[in-house]
Amino acid sequence: MSVRKRVWTTRSGETKEAWIVDYTDQQGDRHIQTFDRRREADDYAAKVHQDVRAGIHTAPSKSLTVAEAAEAWIKQVEANGMKGHGPAERSTIRQYRQHINLHIAPRLGRKKLAELGPKTIEQFRDDLLATVSRPLARKVLTSLKSMLKVAKCGHIAADVSVGVSKRGKHRVVAGTDFPTPQEIKRLIDAAKGDKKRHALLLTAALTGLRASELRGLRWADVDLKAAELHVRQRADRYCTMGDPKSDSSKRALPLAPELVFALKEWKLACPQSDAGVVFPTSTGAVEHHSNMLRGLEPIMKSAGVVDKDGEPKYALHAFRHFFASWCINPKERGGRELPPKVAQELLGHSSIVMTLDIYGHLFPKEGGKTELADATRTLLA
Repeated sequence: MSVRKRVWTTRSGETKEAWIVDYTDQQGDRHIQTFDRRREADDYAAKVHQDVRAGIHTAPSKSLTVAEAAEAWIKQVEANGMKGHGPAERSTIRQYRQHINLHIAPRLGRKKLAELGPKTIEQFRDDLLATVSRPLARKVLTSLKSMLKVAKCGHIAADVSVGVSKRGKHRVVAGTDFPTPQEIKRLIDAAKGDKKRHALLLTAALTGLRASELRGLRWADVDLKAAELHVRQRADRYCTMGDPKSDSSKRALPLAPELVFALKEWKLACPQSDAGVVFPTSTGAVEHHSNMLRGLEPIMKSAGVVDKDGEPKYALHAFRHFFASWCINPKERGGRELPPKVAQELLGHSSIVMTLDIYGHLFPKEGGKTELADATRTLLA
């Protein structure tokens, strides 16, 4: 590798100069880059020398544009699937394409990967934070970093991130974000004349299944004799069956006697089909998310579980929040008082951190004044 000065005279007689970086990459190909200033050339030469030794250098002449790399990344995700769980869901691909088309390509699409550096990625992040919400900025940056990793350029963005804002973090609240125990009782009572809705509400409230897991649940996954339910698949927004959200989402859940009875009653009336799902359409097909929720709206109104405008108060995910709170709450408040680790496993969370981040404020607070007084008396006795 060499850095040398080049001087030449233009046709008009003007003398000009530039600095040339002449080097060979890790594949043995020769490249030349030109700079106006010696310092820029020296900096580039130092970086290239380090990257060539690490085997991660891509010369500008060989480099894809960000737009080209993004398209290659999408195709790889479609072909290889997500985390080894089979083909990626269409909804996931759709989200990635939105990230590319709306945010990545307009800002970086024409740039070559070889032109990117940490400062470029930091500026991209800052532009995102100035124009979109923090959660969306984090998702878009994650997509960009995944794309760069596939293009063997992950080191560029390794130290760039969007932190989680604690100030505006919403904590789920009973009666606002999910039903109270009293509201659950009213809903179950209001649904008793409808075997499907009754079984659906009990399943949602007493197992905490995600909406996609409820829609993808098959009778083959429900062992009524053993009173156990297995989460083995889910239905995406297009009603296509696929693997659960993560490995930890695959789980076995015990069924309460009341739920077993309700499912037995519903199974006798459930439409039969090749899909074999527990809560299908009238023809036995997989139910759309919006239709499943719409089917519960009359029951919410009948039970008086409505907002200030008289509209149904909760979405399907609210029943998962209820299940979490029921697992966490102390027994004197009608809860199960389960340890955090057990709650995590029942919810199918990938880590205990996720469970505590969402529901940590619901766990009973220890170390109060009574406990302090008792412990002090014991210590000093």
